[in-house]
This record gives sequence, C-alpha cells and structure tokens, in this order.
Amino acid sequence: MAIDRINWDNLRLFLAVVRAQSAQEAARRMEVDHSTITRRLHRLEKELGAQLFERTPAGHLLTTAGQRLLEHVERMESSMVLVGEDIGGDSHMLTGHVRLGATEGFGSFFLAPHLSHFCDRHPGIQVELLIVPRFINLSQREADLAVNIERPQRSGQVCSKLTDYRLRLYASRSYLQGRPPIRQLQDLAAHRFFGYVEELVFSQELRYLTSIMPGAPMSLRSTSVVAQYNAVREGRGLAVLPCFMAAQCADLEPVLPHEVDVLRTFWLAAPADRRELARVRALWDYLRELVERNQPFLLGDAPGWQRV
Repeated sequence: MAIDRINWDNLRLFLAVVRAQSAQEAARRMEVDHSTITRRLHRLEKELGAQLFERTPAGHLLTTAGQRLLEHVERMESSMVLVGEDIGGDSHMLTGHVRLGATEGFGSFFLAPHLSHFCDRHPGIQVELLIVPRFINLSQREADLAVNIERPQRSGQVCSKLTDYRLRLYASRSYLQGRPPIRQLQDLAAHRFFGYVEELVFSQELRYLTSIMPGAPMSLRSTSVVAQYNAVREGRGLAVLPCFMAAQCADLEPVLPHEVDVLRTFWLAAPADRRELARVRALWDYLRELVERNQPFLLGDAPGWQRV
C-alpha cells in the first residue's frame, strides 16, 4: 500500500468515530451526514486493506487492526498539535481542551473549586474534569492527565508525585454526643462504621479501615467516598475520610487523631506525548503549584485552603 494513497481527512474521521463510539454520534459532533462518515470509513478500510471496526448494535468496536491504527493516528494528532504550538510561538494564547481525570473525593472537594481560577488564568483553555471512583485509563485516552492514588506502572507515561495527604477517623458532633465515649481504639467496637464495598475496592490503598479495626461493624458500604462523607454528616456512624474533605464540614470532628493517622499519596501522570502539549503542561504546572501551597491543608494541619 502506497502511503500517498491514504486520505488524511479519513483518518481524522476514523479518530472521531473511535471517540464517539459510533458513526452516527461522530457525524452529529462533526456536523456532517452519517452517510458521509460511513462511506469514507469504508474507503479508508479499502485503502488500508483491513477491517477497522466491528459494527454492532452497541456501536463501532475496534478490531485488532483498528487498535493498531488508532495508536499511529493519535501519535500523528499529537505531533500536529505540537507543530502548531511550536510554530505559533509563545505570543499566542493557549487554547484547546484539556481533560483531567481525578479520584472522586480529591476531584470534587479540592480540584473542582480551584479549576475555575486556572480557567481565569487561561481563558482559551476548556477544562473537562473526569471524576470516577476508579483508575483513569490514560493508555485508552480517557484523559490528558490524571491524579491517581497509586503510582502508574505503565510505560509511555510521565509520572510525578503530586502530594501526600492525610486521612483520619471522623464523626459528627451529634453522633458523639449520643453514643458511648471513645477514649481508645478498643472503644470503637461499640460503634458502627461506613466504608467501601470490599470486593469492589479498586485499590489496596483504600483498605485502611481493615488495618485500623479488623471486622469493624459496617452499617453502610459504598463505592463512593462522597456517599460515606454524607452518611457521616447525618450523624449515623464513623468513617475514615481525607482531612481535606472533612474540613469542609464544621460539624465533623476527628476521632482518636493520634491513633488513627493514615498517610497516602496522590500521583500525577500523563501520556508522554500529551504531556508535551502546552495546554497540558500549563495545567500540570498549575496543579503542582496548587498542592505545594496547600500542603498544610491536605495534611490536616490547616483549616482551609489557599488559592493560587
């Protein structure tokens, strides 16, 4: 197959279908006819001599050949963006979309309030915050960069320690006033807890309650730390929560803070090719500046955060 036979616009349409997971949705996003997308995909498959998609009721699923092509096309896309940024120079305002993946608690309670200030600093950049109670799959291009609770082990990624953060055992004042006093770890046996659904915990880093109190009586389990936080606020039990979450509810108090003191780490990662995009670098640098200024807050040593 001669390389000059490939229509590069067809590759762009291929990428759109992959990301939309259907030709119909890709056509809607690109404001072209569905028949145009379908016709040009068939033409691309003919040019390459390979089937790229399995057409199913659930959408367009990549074949093995399509997956290999996707890797090449995404590298091409990143290279073209880098060319534009390099030729454009620093005099041009940073523009484009950046998708940031984050864990649920950190994304909702810490990042979301601050990202509007990043948008003020870079009005040409549109930030998409992807918050999920699981790991972000950077190799599948779910995001341009991500904050994880474990150090990524995949090759092809740039990874850096973002910050340590502290978790403690919390309860509401109303709960503590109406229950047996808690003066030592053994007293916890008379109380009930909220925690994760054990078989659905996506990281060993979240199994801190087991080490604090094995067999703790759980009246509510959830895959969501935000759900656990809201249950504690209602005064119905105790839960281990990040200090940066608990600090935002004046009714929550740490329980046995010297005995229950859990330290964990957030890691910042991005695919190596995406990390070099100017808009991704700008958000990367902002996040590092943000957590450096807020180390005391993230470690539970300050009552509130500082803006950057």
